[in-house]
Amino acid sequence: MTLKEIKAPVAQHVDAFEGRFREAMKSRVPLLDKITRYIVRRKGKQIRPLFVFFSAGIFGDISERTYRAATLIELLHTATLIHDDVVDDSNERRGFFSLNALWKNKISVLVGDYLLSRGLLLSLDNNDFDLLKIVTRSVKEMSEGELMQIEKARSLDVDEEVYFEIIRKKTASLIASCLACGAASMHASEDAINLMHDIGEKAGIAFQIKDDILDYESDRAKGKPSGSDIKEQKLTLPLIYLINKVSYKERRKVINTVKNHSQDPLRVAELMDMVHREGGIDYARGHMELFKDQSLELLRSLPDVPSRRSLEQLIEFTVSRDL
Repeated sequence: MTLKEIKAPVAQHVDAFEGRFREAMKSRVPLLDKITRYIVRRKGKQIRPLFVFFSAGIFGDISERTYRAATLIELLHTATLIHDDVVDDSNERRGFFSLNALWKNKISVLVGDYLLSRGLLLSLDNNDFDLLKIVTRSVKEMSEGELMQIEKARSLDVDEEVYFEIIRKKTASLIASCLACGAASMHASEDAINLMHDIGEKAGIAFQIKDDILDYESDRAKGKPSGSDIKEQKLTLPLIYLINKVSYKERRKVINTVKNHSQDPLRVAELMDMVHREGGIDYARGHMELFKDQSLELLRSLPDVPSRRSLEQLIEFTVSRDL
């Protein structure tokens, strides 16, 4: 099933959300308004708002508070992406120039701060303290996950336990917040909100493992080129599996490539081939399916309503996508 088909039941809500999102970013500062218009034009698949809407739909009819929850998530998420591009010195995102490539780092950081403040004010002005609490915890965890990854990239001291902790914080926490905020926007019980958070966390881990697997595919038409994780000295699950499986001599060679030759296309290609040959991709895919299945199992404990079925399809999509 395509994302367009999955989105169809809430397409009108997504359209309404996009208008509110644009309105939330408006500014009387001409430069800032120009930049925020550019951000809106290059928005991605809008998967995170879908998580919010489907979660809310399980507990009732989508409300204005749900729109605010989706807008809050997207404002804070966009802010973190802008800051990430500055930290990573990245000139491209989703096939478009990044903000720092066009307007340099200082302006990019300030725009990220502006979006962060808009999200905070949106919540405070509407007394959505519960939504703000959920999302703020996620931003805290995302920052911790990013710092853990940077720290471990220097020492290349990453085992599976550390890897899963990094992706739980860095990626899964935001998807967990989407589902928790969707439920909270409908004033669901605390138990229900926590359940949706757990569902999102497991789905988010599966989502990130899929991203790690895609980095080993050579035919990616958009986004970052294949082998980017190795070039950035990130030890993801396929590579961690390889390091744990091969002999001591081969392990030293792998570590040496990542540490000292990560910008050598031939060495990176050889390492990627080795990961495929030794079963690293299949191993990672097995874990991806495990977390996806755990997420769906929890989800199916909820009433069988259309929004729940749509959320199941969205979770399935996140691990079957090719980009």
